[in-house]
Order: sequence, then C-alpha cells, then structure tokens
Amino acid sequence: MASVLTDAAASQSEGAVLLHAAEVARMLGIGRSKVYEMIRCGELPVVRIGTAVRIPKKALLELIDKRTSHVA
Repeated sequence: MASVLTDAAASQSEGAVLLHAAEVARMLGIGRSKVYEMIRCGELPVVRIGTAVRIPKKALLELIDKRTSHVA
C-alpha cells in the first residue's frame, strides 16, 4: 500500500492525518482537478475545516487498497 507513494510525497505527508488535494494528486500521480472530481462524485471522503478541504490519509490508503487488483 505505502509503496504507491513516492519517497518525496511520503516524507512530506508521513505524519499527516489529513492531506491537501495537491498532496493526494502527487501521491497518486494524477492532476489536482482529478482529485477534486473524485471528491465531488464521492470517491474520496473529505473533512471540511472552515473553507479548507482535506482528505483523510486513512481513506486514501483504503481507496488504493480497494482498487488494487491482484491478478494471478
């Protein structure tokens, strides 16, 4: 699971519980707008603190786990 994260992204968000959309985009290797699209359609749960939108790291790792295919 954690192997999906690049060294740079992992070291930046290692202790973080909540991640910015840009961090999630970097970790997944996708664009920030795609992250916001995933949030809008409910694929990624968020925590809202005032106007800030954060993605729980645990939820991101669970999403990666669910979408990982184990083809024999």
